[in-house]
Amino acid sequence: MTLRIYNTLTRRKEDFISLEKGNVKMYVCGVTVYDYCHLGHARAYVVWDMIRRFLATKYQVKFVQNITDIDDKILKRAQERETTMQAIADRYIATYDEDMAKLNIAKADDYPRATETIPEIIELIQQLIDRGYAYPSGGDVYYAVQKFPNYGKLSGRKLEDMQAGASGRVDEQEEQKRYPFDFALWKSAKPTEPFWESPWGKGRPGWHIECSAMVRSRLGETIDIHAGGADLQFPHHENEIAQSEAAYAKPLAKYWMHNGFVNIDGEKMSKSLNNFKTIRDLFVLFDPMAIRLFILQAQYRQPIDFTEDAINAATKGWETIRDGMLFAADFRAKLGWQNIEIPFRDDVVEAIACFEEAMDDDFNTSVAMSYVFELAKKLRSERNSLSHAGKTVASAEVLFHDWQVLSYMTSILGFVADVSARQVKEDGINETEIESLIQQRIEAKKSKNYQEGDRIRDELKAVGITLVDQKDGTTRWIRS
Repeated sequence: MTLRIYNTLTRRKEDFISLEKGNVKMYVCGVTVYDYCHLGHARAYVVWDMIRRFLATKYQVKFVQNITDIDDKILKRAQERETTMQAIADRYIATYDEDMAKLNIAKADDYPRATETIPEIIELIQQLIDRGYAYPSGGDVYYAVQKFPNYGKLSGRKLEDMQAGASGRVDEQEEQKRYPFDFALWKSAKPTEPFWESPWGKGRPGWHIECSAMVRSRLGETIDIHAGGADLQFPHHENEIAQSEAAYAKPLAKYWMHNGFVNIDGEKMSKSLNNFKTIRDLFVLFDPMAIRLFILQAQYRQPIDFTEDAINAATKGWETIRDGMLFAADFRAKLGWQNIEIPFRDDVVEAIACFEEAMDDDFNTSVAMSYVFELAKKLRSERNSLSHAGKTVASAEVLFHDWQVLSYMTSILGFVADVSARQVKEDGINETEIESLIQQRIEAKKSKNYQEGDRIRDELKAVGITLVDQKDGTTRWIRS
């Protein structure tokens, strides 16, 4: 079956044909590094990791994911903590790496930073000015959206229906714009803000221009796949198209892909609703692979609802899959698998074909997972037979093939298991996890986010940990 991908730009599934035979260039919008990653980030990067892994079975994939390390939110956080923008960025890049590693998300081939791409950004802005698509104004530079006839083609919006300042990332002065929907490419520096020299004065780039410059500098003027969350479709990706295609007169990307939203108990995840879930919070209570399974049980474009029942079901499902994946580690010697070499049977080939057919249908993991569970449940049943009766129902050769196929499927879906993961922690939450949450609580209190501090305290109390704040500002903890 030919791989088919839903293209947000055309609003239909299309046969995937790479620009260059045997190769795929893929760009994913990365994080703005001012805080810990949340469940929405987990969904996005698990999804793109899964897609990258499956593409890699057919193509040589170059996978680039940017880092936004200059932004109003980063500057605000640096001011709150009386430190530098770079210190904040470096800290949360490190925590991002830690979180993604636990979710078994493979490293990108390149992580360009906005602050490392300033010369390319300035060059691109100047090119847009020269071509009549942008104009300087009072130290800022704006993109003139009315000059780009196809503005709105990705999101399906019309200029007259759009709101001024849609990016939410810039504090633009309306009087400096020629048209209220124009957006900033370059922002003049305010006192005490970091800045770079430019032909328009001291300043820093707008959010959208950063990705356009990084795509071109790392992958070229046209790429195969540009991906990100559904929330980035407008205005970010819309503005990227306007910038890049105006500058180079070529399509920015052949296929645009967007993953669906994450809800919490039926409501949009939001700090204001006090239902905000950081990945680190979830790691305290749930296995990272159970979180990965929760995400992949749904087709990537569909919204998912995080509920207690859903994550508990994913936890049980992961235990079944994990036991299947570890079947060889537990019984290889007993079943004489050390030197086994047997050609795949027809039913094995068929099982792989069914799995790949589901994945070829716009990466439909909700169907692909059913084949994973079928094999995992079979191996778990055989595990019980071996543990209690000392023998299996199926032959050693059949079980070997079942385990091989399961291993192939789970490797594409990005699951990883080890024997230690099955060990039940006698003390529940471990000390490293406790100290991590205490540090998060300290930072929340420093930022005067007392509601978040109370939430962390209550979360620890729920798993038997009582916090005792000391007069010297430190916090000790005791198990109930």
